[in-house]
Amino acid sequence: MKPIDLPRDYPQSTRIMTEHNARSKSFIFTGPLRGDVRMPGDKSISHRAIMFSALAIGKSNIAGLLEGEDVLSTAAAMRAMGANIERGSDGVWTVHGVGVGGLMQPETALDMGNSGTSTRLLMGLVASHAIQATFIGDDSLSKRPMGRVSDPLSQIGAEFISSPGGTLPLTVRGICPAVPIRYRLPVASAQVKSAVLLAGLNTPGITEVIEPVPTRDHSERMLRGFGADLAVEVGAGGVRTIRLMGEAELRPQNIDVPGDPSSAAFPVVAALITPGSEITVRNVGMNPTRTGIYKMLEAMGADLIYTNQREVGGEPVADITARHSALTGIEVPADVAPSMIDEFPVFFVAASMASGRTVTSGLDELRVKESDRLALMAAGLTAIGANVEEREDGLVIDGSGGEPLDGGATITSALDHRIAMSFAIAAQNCRAAVMVDDVSPIATSFPTFEAMLAGFSAVGERL
Repeated sequence: MKPIDLPRDYPQSTRIMTEHNARSKSFIFTGPLRGDVRMPGDKSISHRAIMFSALAIGKSNIAGLLEGEDVLSTAAAMRAMGANIERGSDGVWTVHGVGVGGLMQPETALDMGNSGTSTRLLMGLVASHAIQATFIGDDSLSKRPMGRVSDPLSQIGAEFISSPGGTLPLTVRGICPAVPIRYRLPVASAQVKSAVLLAGLNTPGITEVIEPVPTRDHSERMLRGFGADLAVEVGAGGVRTIRLMGEAELRPQNIDVPGDPSSAAFPVVAALITPGSEITVRNVGMNPTRTGIYKMLEAMGADLIYTNQREVGGEPVADITARHSALTGIEVPADVAPSMIDEFPVFFVAASMASGRTVTSGLDELRVKESDRLALMAAGLTAIGANVEEREDGLVIDGSGGEPLDGGATITSALDHRIAMSFAIAAQNCRAAVMVDDVSPIATSFPTFEAMLAGFSAVGERL
């Protein structure tokens, strides 16, 4: 995609960003963390549950949906394109879908807030429908490049008008019928993969996506559950080829969303680094493409126990008990990165309090997430007393050997929920309080985070 300047007559609504009210907060060690918590629904699965239900013909029911701002942005966008989506008093969401090919022209710009997943996946949906949609977002989302999604979608015939740099505001002019493509992912990205597959739903013929490095496979699992004709072939070296037959007819489903493993990583790491702590996190999704963080923590010596292992809606689920542990630095294999890409910020916190050196590489994608997470984590950890070297594709961290870090700094979160949560966790093993300049973005993915952390501290104080 070649970014072009917005024309003078571009709709004024596309220039309006979501109002943002910053809220700083100080976090400090208050004693051992103890407790038992059920995780909010998995964000990746929640997004897809709303989208796929909206593309089915009939009524789907969704229990356990993450009701964070990102997922609510997805629901609002699907409503704007014709789906009937309601939340019942029992917390179960019902979706009356319009069917593949049935998306309607939205009357106004689709406000994605802070959600890159919503934006990129919905770009795929719109690309193969004969409609036009304009995407806007908050300041953080509006800085994130969308070219890696619009490039393959341009190959199917869709057109894009973006802000300079390939960012939002961005307009997608879909095409129907679209042209099926065979696309090899240049970098590991579940979002790009999913966007191409979603475009393929309403494209005649077979759409193929080749991923040299496996990424989270929620789209594949759920699309098959909804009745799509989708096959996955694993070749030499673990290269996966995903084939989807277009003009699909999706069937409505009853979905129970498992807990988010990315969210669970925060209380787990809090327990591991805070002396005297023991926390049980229930209903955690254990999809193998999402559990890299737990495997790497175990490699560092983390005391993790998995119980009540089961399957919910085709996804493996378990309860995780984490106890304070003496962690040792490791070298994280680059091929593990896709299975823990969102958890690296809090993993860096664990590494900063381990014994010895932790080396990470192959993390280029972290520079184009909600923020440049490598730069922000390096700067923030250094500010609270950690020994960190920032490299182009990763961080090298010499840990404190379990000793508390200094703390006493104000952290720039750059509207990134995972940066904000990571330093709230780091404060649990710091000598002085850690101030996060803006905790409001946490509501996008983990609206109960602050209450959970306060509850753990209150329990620990009474012991």
